[in-house]
Formats: sequence, structure tokens, C-alpha cells
Amino acid sequence: MIVTEWAWVYILILAVFVGYEVISHVPVILHTPLMSGSNFIHGIVLVGAIFALGFASNDLEKIIGFVGVVMATLNVVGGYVVTERMLAMFKKRGVEK
Repeated sequence: MIVTEWAWVYILILAVFVGYEVISHVPVILHTPLMSGSNFIHGIVLVGAIFALGFASNDLEKIIGFVGVVMATLNVVGGYVVTERMLAMFKKRGVEK
């Protein structure tokens, strides 16, 4: 069936469109809390990637698992860097902590 083979493409396109529409309508004041929630979800993805890598049985699965762990780690770290920079915008000038 052609439809079932291309279903993942339709799902991807729909997810990209819906994600863009949802994120573009988020008020600026909510971006920091949403980033914190996003970092939590990315942490779960990282744990899942590590778990999947632990059960890899051949070289291809190990390579894909390693790439998944690296990408999830970059996503988590990048999210925390962005959150920290956003929170720094709300600190008063001259106050060090």
C-alpha cells in the first residue's frame, strides 16, 4: 500500500505545522516556563536513548543509539543554556548572585 508507506511523511508534515502554529502563539512571558518543561521532556528522551543503547545488539544499533544519546544531551544542555540566558534578562542590573 502506498498510503501506509507515506503515512510517516504526512505525520511529520502535520507535526511540523501544528508545532509551529502552537509555538508561534505563545506569549513571551511563558517562554521560560515552557523551556523548563521542555528540558524535562528532553531529559526523559535522554534516559530512553541511554536505555535503548544499552540493549543494542549490533553495530548499526549501537551507532544509532550513540547518535541519539549525543543529540539528546545537546538538546538538554542547550535548553538549560537558553533558559539561563532568558532568566538573566529578568535580573536587576548590578545585583550579583
